Amino acid sequence: MNPAPAAPPKRCDLVVVGAGPAGTAAAITAARAGLNTVLLDKAVFPRDKTCGDGLTPRAVRALERLGVPTTGMHPVRGLRIRVSQPEYDGRSRPAAMMKYGVRGADFNDGYSGRTYLFPWPELKELPNRAYTLRRRELDALLLAHARAAGAEVLLHTAVTAPLLDSGRIVGVTTATGANIRAAAVIAADGAGSRLALAAGLPRRMERIRGVAHRTYFQSPLAADDYLELHLGLNDATGHQMPGYGWLFPLGDGTVNVGVGMLSTAPTFRSTDYRQLLTDWTAGLPPQWGLSAEHRISPISGALLPMTLDRPVTYRQGLLLVGDAAGLVNPGNGEGVDYALESGVMAADAVIAAARAGFGTLSAEQELFNYVLRLRAEFGGHQRLGIIFAHLIANPRIMQACLRLGLPNSTIMHLVNKLLGNLYDHSGGDWADKLLTWLERAVPSA
Repeated sequence: MNPAPAAPPKRCDLVVVGAGPAGTAAAITAARAGLNTVLLDKAVFPRDKTCGDGLTPRAVRALERLGVPTTGMHPVRGLRIRVSQPEYDGRSRPAAMMKYGVRGADFNDGYSGRTYLFPWPELKELPNRAYTLRRRELDALLLAHARAAGAEVLLHTAVTAPLLDSGRIVGVTTATGANIRAAAVIAADGAGSRLALAAGLPRRMERIRGVAHRTYFQSPLAADDYLELHLGLNDATGHQMPGYGWLFPLGDGTVNVGVGMLSTAPTFRSTDYRQLLTDWTAGLPPQWGLSAEHRISPISGALLPMTLDRPVTYRQGLLLVGDAAGLVNPGNGEGVDYALESGVMAADAVIAAARAGFGTLSAEQELFNYVLRLRAEFGGHQRLGIIFAHLIANPRIMQACLRLGLPNSTIMHLVNKLLGNLYDHSGGDWADKLLTWLERAVPSA
């Protein structure tokens, strides 16, 4: 039985709608700075959320900056890429492939394709640590830290509309009819953000989107220490599909298994993703334990809004963060790190506005600075992701990447950093410098 919602306060400094990683990061940051912060969510926690459950080095840095411990999370050392059909002819150069810690391998685990390992890069700006943790547990952990920071948390409290005053958003209205007034509102209410729509902040529908479906298996792969990505998925007829699959070990006897596809793929709208996931896992080695009898949860799906597809992320008192702002990485489908980072950025803007004096022109400029900071931090990489996604949508280019790119350590050193947004923006090696230059060179779309 769901508990009755608590009576909300009538007035506060900041209302955050949505208690996922973006919302809780914002609430933690604002509450610690002394702002009277209210965090709302329509769900009752802990609750499940469709996600890959991976926390890459960017997410780890964000958690550490928030003071959220990674104790008890399952450590992973890097990325393993598998290609279902051996596109490479075997004439490798072992010394060159080891230059950046990359090696081609045929593991004795029943897999018939090619396998490549990519440990996390050594960087100045990011740790080389990563973990996996179910979103059910991660979100509950972040919510506990929001409470401990002093935020007032109201669960089972749905927000139905923004509260308006002369066109400015000055709070929210809940499903019970209560009005919560605030100097600023942060929308962390996900890909379909009702607050953004109600405020007239549409998406750019021509931008790249993704779809992902996932489930859980009890599997001996659960103790693995690499995130695994599969390219060249086969459906039940053996036809190779343009999407990708993942196997993320959770260290608790289970594995998060899913498939994804970008909207640049010609089969994006026509694919039955649940069936693709079922067919793909059925064709994997039986000793991996990914047959139907080992599946322990339903298959669930989610839309992945990418490439900053909201042209406006702040307007008249409302700031958009995480999925609501379209911050999923088009290179690897990752969203948790950008949710955490954008949540902190938005809270920083509200804190600065409070110091300037809510309602002043200076405060309004501080709130708008969130847009500038978001674009400066993520805009260049998201534009590179758009170009990459359109290139690999071409079957000939994709096949060339599988045949020529994967076995080449120099190329993959660059691509691995690009896809994961794992590079230093000051100094670093040749790949870091090239990617940083490209971010600046690619014009805004």
